[in-house]
Amino acid sequence: MTPTTPASRTSAEHRRARRKAPMLRSRKRALDRPRRSMLLTVVTGIVLFYSLVPLVWLLVNATKTQASLFDSFGLWFSGDFALLTNIRDTLTYGDGEFVRWFANTVLYVVLGAGGATVLAVLGGYGLAKFNFPGKSAVFAIVIGAVAVPATALAVPTFLMFSSMRLTNTPWSVIIPSLISPFGLYLMWTYAAESVPKDLLEAARIDGASDFRTFWQVSLPMLVPGIVTVLLFNMVATWNNYFLPLIMLRDSSWFPLTLGLKQWNDQAATAGGEPIFNLVITGSLLTIVPLIAIFLLLQRYWQSGLSTGAVKE
Repeated sequence: MTPTTPASRTSAEHRRARRKAPMLRSRKRALDRPRRSMLLTVVTGIVLFYSLVPLVWLLVNATKTQASLFDSFGLWFSGDFALLTNIRDTLTYGDGEFVRWFANTVLYVVLGAGGATVLAVLGGYGLAKFNFPGKSAVFAIVIGAVAVPATALAVPTFLMFSSMRLTNTPWSVIIPSLISPFGLYLMWTYAAESVPKDLLEAARIDGASDFRTFWQVSLPMLVPGIVTVLLFNMVATWNNYFLPLIMLRDSSWFPLTLGLKQWNDQAATAGGEPIFNLVITGSLLTIVPLIAIFLLLQRYWQSGLSTGAVKE
């Protein structure tokens, strides 16, 4: 029997390791490869179809005249392409009512949604990084406010603003929009996780005030959360219908939601002119700014996905 030397054992182990290496690499590639799920693919396709069909219908029918809306298939173009004509008529109909409603909506979004975001950032950061008596009670109130639907507060809000004689003014829409319990809670939780306490303590040791620490140290870390709250508030204010409905009577202060509803109801009034093609085109123009803003701000979401992913 040939004696086994340490050198021969080492060479044998190297040969076995070389034989196993391709198997280990193939197994690693199989584990790294994303697993495909047919059920998940089908469900995602259904959700995508459900989300895109209304947009396709809106885009297709915005290219049709009033007559061709009822004479052609809803999900395909008709013989006449009237998109530019519909856009022109939408912007000029009723002495530019649509433009005025669009400006009102922008006003409500800038002051209402912008103000709600600023208050949510300041309040959420303060609740996350400072201790004070009654903090637990504030947390319970915020959670309770998130659970209360806005429609339940509509009548008390109307009565309160009516007693202050603020109804039928833009303030009756802007001031209630400044309160965003969900935005406050979201910024509270985000600030608590994304801003390290050690970093704040180091800034205070260096002599920075609380305001300077917030402005120069914490605020850049809060950008993804701020963008998220801003988009939520913008969409909620842009699509707000019920609050302006009960607060406003003068059509010159209507947002786009109420204005388009007024155009749509015009066909049901005595002697009213049906302008469904303008309603559809106006609806298409209404969602374009939201899509553009989302595309512009989504990079801030992507920049925040890796926050905290690097091991310190």
